[in-house]
Amino acid sequence: MLRRTACLLALCLLPAWIHAGERPPNVVFILVDDMGWTDLGCTGSDLYQTPNIDRLATQGMRFSTAYSACTVCSPTRAALLTGKYPARLHVTDWIPGESHPKAKLKLPEWTKFLPNEEVTIAAALKPAGYASASIGKWHLGPVQGHLPTDHGFDINVAGCHMGQPPSYFAPYRIPTLPDGPKGEYLTDRETDEACKFIEANRDKPFFLYLPHYCVHMPLQAKEDVVKQYKEKVTPDKRHTNATYAAMIQALDESTGRIMAKLDELKLADNTIVIFTSDNGGLLRVTSNKPARAGKGSAYEGGVRIPLIVKWPGVTAAGSVCDEPVISMDLYPTLLAASGAAGDAKHNRDVDGVSLVPLLKDPKAKLGREALFWHYPHYHGGGATPYSAVRAGDWRLVEFLEDNRVELYNLRDDVGETKDLAAQMPEKAVELRKRLREWRTAVGAQMPTPNPDYDPKVKAKPKAEVKTTDAARLAGLDDD
Repeated sequence: MLRRTACLLALCLLPAWIHAGERPPNVVFILVDDMGWTDLGCTGSDLYQTPNIDRLATQGMRFSTAYSACTVCSPTRAALLTGKYPARLHVTDWIPGESHPKAKLKLPEWTKFLPNEEVTIAAALKPAGYASASIGKWHLGPVQGHLPTDHGFDINVAGCHMGQPPSYFAPYRIPTLPDGPKGEYLTDRETDEACKFIEANRDKPFFLYLPHYCVHMPLQAKEDVVKQYKEKVTPDKRHTNATYAAMIQALDESTGRIMAKLDELKLADNTIVIFTSDNGGLLRVTSNKPARAGKGSAYEGGVRIPLIVKWPGVTAAGSVCDEPVISMDLYPTLLAASGAAGDAKHNRDVDGVSLVPLLKDPKAKLGREALFWHYPHYHGGGATPYSAVRAGDWRLVEFLEDNRVELYNLRDDVGETKDLAAQMPEKAVELRKRLREWRTAVGAQMPTPNPDYDPKVKAKPKAEVKTTDAARLAGLDDD
């Protein structure tokens, strides 16, 4: 109840510009696919070069303890667009997910699309006069009836059912993206389209949602850039994949071009820029250390992500905020920043909390007691069905196959190396109770005992799963 009251109050606190009749701020929301917590220069990479994104951090606020709503992509995308936990939406896995018919637990009948009745940021901003575009990966349901334009966006470029592009070089074979000249790079093309949208809407408030397909598999980058990084790789580096590094450089160049376009059109001073990721980095291509594991796991490496927000006149240049925040918080933040009221019925179930107090003062506190995750699925990245809670410095993971829990103190052990559940049973009981109460409150779906369980059949890591060419072209072989 306290969380909802705080959220509704934040949505009602309109900025001063509304009363003065001034133009509300534009929003550029850059979402990277599978970028890990330390995959930027400003977050500690020892290989990847990101001068433009680092510059963005020096101009705005970097959040050191930012989380994705899920360890895989589709649930996080649904969560950030609606402000609701994936468990509340029942969109709890990448779409369409993995099949494990012989696993110990049977998966719930989860929702494999973003329900049309949910109010996205684009839909909420429309009554405030915003033009909107989604340019890049969508991955929130089938093409028919579930594209960005079915969820409040005016324009959709390249968004469809696909979780990954068949190719990063034209011809792309993406059904909602006309092919460019042969050899054109997808990240460059997305940026071209984004700049066109900004140019076309320079005289009105706009919401640009730029969810890049990059840096998701397949690993493909410009050969000359890959060659440059191969010469930089040494055995002592934490990050060692030259192709992945080249893909990140393409993202950085894209960000630089977007920022340059805003400067060129004299829009930068009235534009909020958000840069973040949908889940932790994939261990096959990067390292999330000191966080444990990566995408598709139950641990911090699966959900710890970069987050940078630049809001001229509000965020202090070069500021860093250590308060834990999560994907859903961006929904009420943007409504509060724009002055848009949103949909009253939808707002009652928004789980995110406006970050405006933090953006004004990085030392402020949100007053939120805990963050939660619920993943009732199996994943080739290592996850079995689990739920998790972070309260203060404590993080508890409950594994649903055997009801086992692990307890970590992230202040002392960010790498989750020391399970304290046996040493601190009272804390474990407290957090488990809180976790279960939360699941009930949001209507989380639970896996059930599988009558077809065969302990001899082990789930294969994703790298070993074979897929047909047809599935690969459809973007269904990975999340």
